[in-house]
Amino acid sequence: MECEIPSVNSNIDEQKKYFEKCKTIAVVGCSPDDTKASNHVAEYLRDVGYKMIPIYPKGETILGQKAYRSLSHIDEPVDMVVVFRKPAALTAIADAVIARGDVKVYWTQLGLVNNAAAQKVKEAGIDVVQNYCAMVEHKAIFG
Repeated sequence: MECEIPSVNSNIDEQKKYFEKCKTIAVVGCSPDDTKASNHVAEYLRDVGYKMIPIYPKGETILGQKAYRSLSHIDEPVDMVVVFRKPAALTAIADAVIARGDVKVYWTQLGLVNNAAAQKVKEAGIDVVQNYCAMVEHKAIFG
């Protein structure tokens, strides 16, 4: 598998604005396993004051929050979607993000790039961050 280099992306100043304007963050691929990165990032985002909504195919409760099976099952506004899924899944997730109509930022975690999906999201008027860890960037920006 060939690695993509992000052709659609945001810089640190834009990322700061995204964190400042967003209140609710859905974490797609959030694991109930507390040894997984997605769990750590979701916990961090929750602990620094964001309403964190876990997306996990089995539902359940993760980090004390109701987990939804997909983005389409969430019945409240979502400002940012942080994705922990393989690049091949990003096209379907991008379509779900666009279909919601309320997402302001589509963020794929470190190592996750799908330029076609990112371009589609960008063309729909949604800001894009690819190949960055939301937790690491938030800590770097806000300390």
